[in-house]
Amino acid sequence: MAGHSHSHSHSHSHSHGHGHAHAAPDSHSRAFMLGIGLNLAFVGVEATYGILSGSLALLADAGHNLSDVLGLVLAWGASVLGRRKATERHTYGFRSATILAALLNALLLLVAVGGMGWEAVRRLGQPATVSSFTIMSVAGMGIVVNAATALLFWKGRERDLNIRGAFLHLAADAAVSLGVVLAGLLIYYTGWAWLDPVVTLVIAGLIFVGTWGLLKDSVNLALQAVPGHIDVRQVRERLVQTPGVSEVHDLHVWAMSTTEAALTAHLVMREPRLDDAFLDDVKRRLHDEFGIEHITLQVEEGALTGCCQLAFEPA
Repeated sequence: MAGHSHSHSHSHSHSHGHGHAHAAPDSHSRAFMLGIGLNLAFVGVEATYGILSGSLALLADAGHNLSDVLGLVLAWGASVLGRRKATERHTYGFRSATILAALLNALLLLVAVGGMGWEAVRRLGQPATVSSFTIMSVAGMGIVVNAATALLFWKGRERDLNIRGAFLHLAADAAVSLGVVLAGLLIYYTGWAWLDPVVTLVIAGLIFVGTWGLLKDSVNLALQAVPGHIDVRQVRERLVQTPGVSEVHDLHVWAMSTTEAALTAHLVMREPRLDDAFLDDVKRRLHDEFGIEHITLQVEEGALTGCCQLAFEPA
């Protein structure tokens, strides 16, 4: 390979538009603090009244809310870690901690769902009498607490999977609390105590559905798949359309964190241009059109053979 080094150009895009990628975690610190504080207080209230009233729906919801607090702590910790500077050992810094947090958050939710479902099925055989008024009052508080906290993460959920994990937790909780209020109403008017575990099962099913997407996306990012908002075919087309470029191979796009993407590619050029203006133009386009932050390009004359084992054929 040594003989080919003259045609290599490794360029790193650090100059353009990092602002929007790093702004998200910073601006959410207050949201995380508020969310954790409010939810912890609410878990205490809910667990107390769940025990006093004998309501499984309230206790299950308290357990789920506690998993949310853990989830928020995870997401916050990861966003703080993600801003730490790179070291000699961790040359990318700790950005991918946000991907791990989203993955752990999804797993945490699934464990909570399993526990809720198991307890509800056990209770179906022997429904306990519950105080419907207590259930409705406490769950009503839950709707307010969770909806208010979820709104704090509303803006960041589109672009950041880690923030989406936090938002999903809280939005699911607001829906859960609404379900509990409805169950309380129905029990009050009908006296059907079995509605308590049935509502718990429905809630568990809803949370499972919402969590599955988060789990799938975070596993994909952990496996270095192309982030969902980037179409790799369009990236390839954009590179091939660059003046002077005849072919693109060994193109890789992956997530460095839940907000940042990286790209490496070999550009085959008949007359290799290694000037900064050309590379700068390519990087600016990739950044502006696809939001790719970290770009490394290798320019070659097309004479290299057998060096691109990882190249894939576009389907």
